[in-house]
Amino acid sequence: MTIDEINALEQAEFIDRFGSIYEHSPWVAEAAVMARPFLDAAQLISKMDTIVNAATNDQKLTLLRAHPELAGKAAIDGTLTNASKEEQASAGLDRMLPSEFDALTSMNAAYNERFGFPFIICVKLTDKAGILEALRARLDNSRDAEFHTALEEVAKIAQLRLEGMMS
Repeated sequence: MTIDEINALEQAEFIDRFGSIYEHSPWVAEAAVMARPFLDAAQLISKMDTIVNAATNDQKLTLLRAHPELAGKAAIDGTLTNASKEEQASAGLDRMLPSEFDALTSMNAAYNERFGFPFIICVKLTDKAGILEALRARLDNSRDAEFHTALEEVAKIAQLRLEGMMS
């Protein structure tokens, strides 16, 4: 899809198409549609990032909590979004050894208990070992640092999803 085609979409079509860029958070696309026309994909994702960064802390927390736990309940019961399913599979999270699954499940629970939102990492840019290593390391972060890091990871995910839609 070209930027001209994106700019020509009806408002509802734009929201339908780009509402999933941020997991279960169409409010970002609803705000972004009002900023058209965009010069290119970089300007579109930049606008979406600006919208997220300008959101309240409660909105940001809701955005983080909209993300599924890696290899968690949604993966097991088959309710992941297609994008999350493909992303988790790309990192091998659908092919974990029992020991890897147990470690991830245990650390996911500790992370969520400590921070109040699921561990988020752009899995397309790493692998199982990298995910487990990052999770171990990030459990030692302060809540503020982790909140910021999780939002940075969400931005990476959104950018890759948009690039995938445009290619």
